[in-house]
Amino acid sequence: MSIEPIFAPPHPTMPRDLLKAGIPFLDVRAEVEFAKGAMPNAFNLPILNTDERHQVGICYKEQGQEEAIKLGYLLLSGQTRQRRLDHWCQFLAANPSANVYCWRGGMRSNLTQQWMRAEGFDIALVPGGYKALRKVILAELENISQSSIVIIGGKTGTAKTPLINALDTGIDLEGFAHHRGSSFGRRVQEPPCQSDFENALAVDVMKKVDRSPEQYLFFEDESRNVGPLSIPLQMWQSMSEAKVAVVDMPLEFRVQRVLQEYVIEMLQEHIAVDAKSGPENYRQQLLASLFRIRKRLGSERYVKLEAIMGAAIEEQLASGDTSMHDGWIEALLTDYYDPMYEYQLSGKKDRVVFAGDYQQVLEWAAQLRY
Repeated sequence: MSIEPIFAPPHPTMPRDLLKAGIPFLDVRAEVEFAKGAMPNAFNLPILNTDERHQVGICYKEQGQEEAIKLGYLLLSGQTRQRRLDHWCQFLAANPSANVYCWRGGMRSNLTQQWMRAEGFDIALVPGGYKALRKVILAELENISQSSIVIIGGKTGTAKTPLINALDTGIDLEGFAHHRGSSFGRRVQEPPCQSDFENALAVDVMKKVDRSPEQYLFFEDESRNVGPLSIPLQMWQSMSEAKVAVVDMPLEFRVQRVLQEYVIEMLQEHIAVDAKSGPENYRQQLLASLFRIRKRLGSERYVKLEAIMGAAIEEQLASGDTSMHDGWIEALLTDYYDPMYEYQLSGKKDRVVFAGDYQQVLEWAAQLRY
């Protein structure tokens, strides 16, 4: 295979600078390690795959380091080595500023760097590897102070997430979690693992803080858990003490907003993933979401809402008419979600610094500075 040698231009070398700059990473850890957590912009091209790493690990335990290293070189000989080297060089040719990392910036990434240099490809090595990058991530999340945060609150359907995304320093927790944060919040796309959630979140925070150091960070009012993922504890504690701005919108607006996000867009997402099974998967997901809160609704109310929802889904799938969904959405908002939110807000009244409709809160937040 003919690949033109490439020498990377100067780029940041400190872990935080690499993350903030969005530098691509060549992650040479095994697939099983990558699946447990990787940096944004990381591409996994292992030097030892999961099975090979397992073999070397057993050898290390039974025969010691020297024999394990010998086995590693044996597994990486001949065509196996050349294929992996070709893939690395192709990656660097497409990503000239990339850095390579393994777990601690040790043998695996150093060997990758040496082999690539022998081919005329110069790739920088992340000092300390993934572990060093992860340390920066955790420090970034721990250093978020409640004095630098404003929480955007409001009843369900007040378009809090779009408002967050309209702000230069808005942080979309639900976007990073691939979940809307309620019993109806599951998305078609699977949530990331906890480490990937934290990594993407921290990188977004550091970029926005450095770009707009005098602006507050805006987060949506969330519980500690966003779907199956948890907001890091110290960050959550800061959010729990921060200022709150409340968005207030008419019920009709909120019903249509919920309809758009949880009904129309959800069906579209399912069909985009699987055109044949999408409608049925959508039906099952929506009904399952209602089922998850049946105990809190009470048996009589649950049965009534399930019947309305089921009929609305049938009509939607048959004719495209979504108007029948308004009934169960309005009932769920007024009888279930609104009283719950009002109770939660009563414990935050001393932290509320502004309230208004969507546009008023957006304009107030956009001009807010330290």
